[in-house]
Amino acid sequence: RKNTKRVPSFRKLLRTSKIKLDNKLKNKQYKQQSAAKKYRKEQKKLREAVRDAISRKPFPLDECKKKQVAEKQEEEEEEDALPLDMMDEDDLKLLEDLAQKASFLTRDLSSNEPVHIKKRKHESVIDKYEKVPRRMQTEPEKELIHLLPIKDKGGIIPQTMEKPVLNVAQDEEEDSEEMEEAEDFNEEPLPVLTPEEMAAQRRQKLQERKMHIAALASAILSEPDNNIKKLKELRAMLMEQDPNVAVIVRKLVMVSLMEIFKDIAPSYKIRPLTEAEKATKVKKETQKLREFEEGLVSQYKFYLENLEQTIKDWKQRKLKKSNVISLKAYKGLAEIAVKCLCELLVALPHFNFHNNIIVLIVPLMNDASKMISELCFEAVKKLFKQDKLGYASLGVVKVISGLVRGRNYNVRPEVLKVFLHLRIKEVELQKDSEDIAPKKKFMTYKEKRKNLSRMQRKWKKAEEKLERELLEAEASESKEKKLKLAKTLNIVFVTYFRILKKAQKSPLLPAVLEGLAKFAHLINVEFFDDLLIVLHSLIASGGLSYRESLHCILSAFHILSGQGDVLNIDPMKFYTHLYKTLFSLHAGGTNDDIGIVLQCLDVMFAKRRKQVSQQRALAFLKRLSTLALHVLPNSSVGILATNRVLMQTFPKMDLLLDNESQGSGVYLPELDEPEHCNAQNTALWELHLLRRHYHPTVQKFAAHLIVGAPTEGSGALSLDLSQRPATELFEAYSMRGMTFNPPVASVTPRRKDTFSQMDSFIDEELNKQLQQHISETVVHKHLDFAKHLKESSLL
Repeated sequence: RKNTKRVPSFRKLLRTSKIKLDNKLKNKQYKQQSAAKKYRKEQKKLREAVRDAISRKPFPLDECKKKQVAEKQEEEEEEDALPLDMMDEDDLKLLEDLAQKASFLTRDLSSNEPVHIKKRKHESVIDKYEKVPRRMQTEPEKELIHLLPIKDKGGIIPQTMEKPVLNVAQDEEEDSEEMEEAEDFNEEPLPVLTPEEMAAQRRQKLQERKMHIAALASAILSEPDNNIKKLKELRAMLMEQDPNVAVIVRKLVMVSLMEIFKDIAPSYKIRPLTEAEKATKVKKETQKLREFEEGLVSQYKFYLENLEQTIKDWKQRKLKKSNVISLKAYKGLAEIAVKCLCELLVALPHFNFHNNIIVLIVPLMNDASKMISELCFEAVKKLFKQDKLGYASLGVVKVISGLVRGRNYNVRPEVLKVFLHLRIKEVELQKDSEDIAPKKKFMTYKEKRKNLSRMQRKWKKAEEKLERELLEAEASESKEKKLKLAKTLNIVFVTYFRILKKAQKSPLLPAVLEGLAKFAHLINVEFFDDLLIVLHSLIASGGLSYRESLHCILSAFHILSGQGDVLNIDPMKFYTHLYKTLFSLHAGGTNDDIGIVLQCLDVMFAKRRKQVSQQRALAFLKRLSTLALHVLPNSSVGILATNRVLMQTFPKMDLLLDNESQGSGVYLPELDEPEHCNAQNTALWELHLLRRHYHPTVQKFAAHLIVGAPTEGSGALSLDLSQRPATELFEAYSMRGMTFNPPVASVTPRRKDTFSQMDSFIDEELNKQLQQHISETVVHKHLDFAKHLKESSLL
């Protein structure tokens, strides 16, 4: 049949889309493949049919003539075995003719002789056997190799050859000789490099790796959607195998990947797609975004696993089989891995696998390495300070609570001190302000009809609808935030109470007491009575240091100054203990405990002035003035500021500025009971000593207190000193950085008179003698300091 299809013109090809042309090409290739496959199947079936016919046992010709019934059955079986519908008529006729000849059936098709060789009539089977050479049975049979036959005038002559038997010992010798030659060849001396050449080669390799890292990173940052596969190539460099540059390259890749993930990570959490979402058809842009997100999450996961494995190898002191990196270098790699994890913990609290990072970082806060523990501590502290929603804080608090309980309270105190940086106090104040703030009122229908036009009423209605929706969203968000806050508080207080109950002698107790002092106003009123009993029993036991006892006192008064006002509890025992502890404070450079004392005094006197007696206030004023003589300037300023508050808060404090005694009795400074030490019969003579203090601010405060701490007039303090609390003044005048506040004025040294080399009072002759004496070489002689003693002993 004539092919009517025409070759498409160039104009038609231009109109045809590329996708259609590709589909045509694919269909054509598929048809060719299927036709070739069909042909191979037919050939395979034909070979199977021929093999089946060969395997059958042939019958003699005379029996075939006698038994025609059996022959018919045989033909039927052959017809069933052969795929006759797939063969041509000529092939079938040829097979039928061959089947009538016994030679076709009896011939060995597996022999190496050619198939179409003419059978010679004069040769018989017996002659063939006679031609074969005789062999003894004792001789081992030799294997023959059939070669290509030779054709001459007489016919085809088959060619064979005995397979040579190799001597095993000779082969082993030859192999050993070859191995020795190879070893000699391998043992050729490599070029020996000098240290300078090795350093130059290492610098070159390192520069190449740096350029490669920079190229990959810049490509990813420029187009993250298209180059997400290059993240895998960059991450593969974490397995650098060159021992000369492996450590530095791995560190650079870790930091580079960390910065890349911080830049390209979206501001939301990527969730896995459901089966229904995968099955639906989407736009190209959506599909591209899905592929980018999937690749980003998988590479981020592998990167975190690599960092985790690096830290585990360092912790377990496990050396890899490749021995590319030594055990000493693993510590540096682990530190970089921890830094990267800390950065990701703070920078990506909303992204995937954040809880996994928390589980890795929190146990490292209790690590023996000070550097790693401080890194983790600072990272968690930053996370707490910037966490406004509370999700990340809740996760960290859960892990810390489990760690403390799992280690049987045998952890470093810094692990619990992290709780002090939670934003619980700020959120609580914000909640109170929200409750107090007046709610927004919307206009009624009558007010709208009276004051607004029709178009304005329409706009106002839409605006109020939008505002209501926003208020509902804010209310749901604040409710969720409060639930997170309640869970976090619950876990923190459960951890604190568990330690107070089961591990009172643990080193974690100071951190617990400090935390209770900060969050005591958030504890439920039902626990106040029991908590105060526990705190007093801890103080009375005498096993606490003075710093821990100060935290106990501060916690107790925080409880009593908040919701504890309704409780009928006399805190006199806590006043007595603080009065007794004041002279035990450290007066040296580590005077941080003074800050806790100032907080206690503020809560005990300023906020509870109606419950404090005059005798108690006088006793504390006298003892604090005595303490101000022995501490550093910043502590003295804080104590004198507290004394100023006492003198202005309580009446009749100016009794201590008069020499005349009031009432009977003598002041007993060594008595530890503030109510019975007769403080009204003494005077504040310490102020006159403090007036001559070397610190100018202490001098100002002392002079101010001597005249009765007036609020105005010539004896009043300046605003920068009078309006600042005692704790703030204590921090402002601190000398931690070896700085003096106010700074000491620099004194310029007097300029000494200098003379020129040729002075006027030295004449030329004296000058020559001096130069000659200077130019002479000095001979050092042995000095005997006991010479005169020896001479005197001889005399």
